[in-house]
Amino acid sequence: MSMQRLNKNHGGYFGETVNLARLWRDIDQAARDHGWHSESFHQTAEFNFLALGRPPLVVGDSHYPPRLYISAGIHGDEPAGPLAAVRLLQENHWPANAEIILHPCLNPTGFSLNRRDNGRGLDLNRDYLDLQSAEVRAHVAWLEKQPRFDLCLCLHEDWEAHGFYVYELNPDHKPSLAEAIVADVAKVCPLDLSEIIEGREAKGGVIRPNLDPHSRPQWPETFWLLTHKTRLSYTLETPSDFPLSVRISALVNGVNAALACRLLPNA
Repeated sequence: MSMQRLNKNHGGYFGETVNLARLWRDIDQAARDHGWHSESFHQTAEFNFLALGRPPLVVGDSHYPPRLYISAGIHGDEPAGPLAAVRLLQENHWPANAEIILHPCLNPTGFSLNRRDNGRGLDLNRDYLDLQSAEVRAHVAWLEKQPRFDLCLCLHEDWEAHGFYVYELNPDHKPSLAEAIVADVAKVCPLDLSEIIEGREAKGGVIRPNLDPHSRPQWPETFWLLTHKTRLSYTLETPSDFPLSVRISALVNGVNAALACRLLPNA
């Protein structure tokens, strides 16, 4: 697998796109093969917005199973996330004692247009405070009905990045999963070891922003989740100027590393 930069993304993403019809077929087939249930939390004339769920397969020692949330595809120019979601479904290496919630593609309209935003030009990942878009309003309404999550993972790409990096939101200082994530990703993808990434201090490919969501005028998905549904969240950013196969493997390795950590009883 080549890990050389492609040098094609200048001023934006100019790489591979997603075949949405094939994506939906692969998601549906993998979900049915491995016992996931599927529901639509929003519909347009063209797309169903899917939430997949898999109950725990074994009963652990805790009073309730760990609940894990994974989302991908909120930006329509970041194809590695939905494709990594498909591969994770197909490989089926989930903690047996955990309940898993997976949103494989939060912005299919953006992917159909090959652009970051939705069809109205709104960045969905900046809309979780104002709720201007129908997609985010529907997503939040669905989330509000869910119990809390023990861990949230959001899969992204960054066309400007020199390598993979991860944001950790961990205000209660729980045992960190960040180092395990980047160590496993480094086996298949270069890391971004810059001291400043996206204007924030970073170390070893990890950004730990000291932030109060209520001080920010725009909220990404992770801010809403941190405020309402979890106290531990990771945003995995794969570098989209590398081959798509490398980016998909980076996200798959990152998710698997997080789920393998002993954060989860009996995982």
